[in-house]
Amino acid sequence: MRKKTLSDRKNRNLVFLLLLGICLVIVLNIPGFQRNGQPRPLKIVASIFPLKEFASVVSGELGEVDLLIPPGAEIHAWQPRPSDLVKLSSADVFIYIGADLEPWVDDILRSIDNKALRVVEASQGLTLISEEEEEGHHGAIDPHIWLDFGNNQKIIERLAETFSSIVPGGKELFRENAFVYKQKLHALDEKYRNTLDRCDHKTIVLGGHAAFGYLARRYGLSQLSLYGLSPDSRPTPRQLIDVIGFIKKNGIKAIFFEVNISRELAHVIAEETGAKALLLNPGASLPREQKNAGISFLDIMEINLESLKNGLRCR
Repeated sequence: MRKKTLSDRKNRNLVFLLLLGICLVIVLNIPGFQRNGQPRPLKIVASIFPLKEFASVVSGELGEVDLLIPPGAEIHAWQPRPSDLVKLSSADVFIYIGADLEPWVDDILRSIDNKALRVVEASQGLTLISEEEEEGHHGAIDPHIWLDFGNNQKIIERLAETFSSIVPGGKELFRENAFVYKQKLHALDEKYRNTLDRCDHKTIVLGGHAAFGYLARRYGLSQLSLYGLSPDSRPTPRQLIDVIGFIKKNGIKAIFFEVNISRELAHVIAEETGAKALLLNPGASLPREQKNAGISFLDIMEINLESLKNGLRCR
């Protein structure tokens, strides 16, 4: 009888220790839980570079932000590696653009087992542009929402709210960080507006795809591209002739080419028309050398403004 009592006690102790261990594992992985005096950082994964910067700025010292798509990768064609799935399986927040920019998102989210993951679709609730609006026929949604500083301020507000709901103790920090960055966006927005309001030309001619619709809409400009929204498309001879004709007829002084996409066609058009070929960076994915140099999204947009000022002949 005594042996049975000792055995029962040992079993109860083992069960208690097991449950205690499970509770400790759960508690130690709660974002913001103090471990050795330091909070466990909020683990965030962002699909593209601008979202990574927004998340890093807002979360500050309470966040740990990873970029899902590596520098120089083509967003539409990118495929996740096993390490990417592991990264998302342990994340607290996943942020992506939506609007068909990342066609692989649904497959990834079905592949991971992370019921606590908060998913933020940045384009949700924004006024989006479609090819119908830009080109006179029904087509795809323009996903380049981060090229509108007003959109970015709304995204940053959502991130601050999302992070605060997960780590309530960081609410004031998230709000303050969001406020400071929004002020920087507002100042750059005003700089764009004042500069682009005084230009000889109001059309951004692109030797690539139609990536700058949101920027053009915000500042009363238009864009003329060799082909539509997909960077994988190729222009027809008719489209090439039309763009060359537009440049010559309207005295356009610059054609813009994009980073990470072949600039060959832009240079061909520049030689044919006498226009300058200038870089305009959509900023979704940095070349590796810019990443290593610590270039920020705001830096990219400052450089873009100088290119636009030069190419559109702004006073």
